[in-house]
Amino acid sequence: SSLMAADNVRQQLSRIMERFDIQRTSTDFRSKDYYMNIRRALVSGFFMQVAHLERSGHYLIVKDNQIVQLHPSNCLDHKPQWVLYNEFVLTNKNYIRTVTDIKPEWLVRQAHVYYDMTNFPPCDAKRELERIVKRMKLKGESAK
Repeated sequence: SSLMAADNVRQQLSRIMERFDIQRTSTDFRSKDYYMNIRRALVSGFFMQVAHLERSGHYLIVKDNQIVQLHPSNCLDHKPQWVLYNEFVLTNKNYIRTVTDIKPEWLVRQAHVYYDMTNFPPCDAKRELERIVKRMKLKGESAK
């Protein structure tokens, strides 16, 4: 089953961390940061699977500029500006499925090479990310 496979992967990673003396840390389940940290971890692995809600009202896959819609089975109660998706589904429309709400700052911080603005196609997402990078520089933060 999927849960058994996930548990197996977790055990393997745990043994690797022990071998290299890397401390395992988890956010307390009651912490307000618990779910945010999970979403940030997902961004670290799925940073290339992001869509942005454009002013026109449709989602655009970042960097591909492909128009998509949230799959009707999604459980979000709103239309977030930025979503990370797990699956692209092509039917009579282009859908993204298994989505979660993310913050664009995470993209710039955690995948700064991929989100380098010099290699970015023109779109609303690029303009928003450029504003974020500029704001981070003014605050003295580094995207790297």
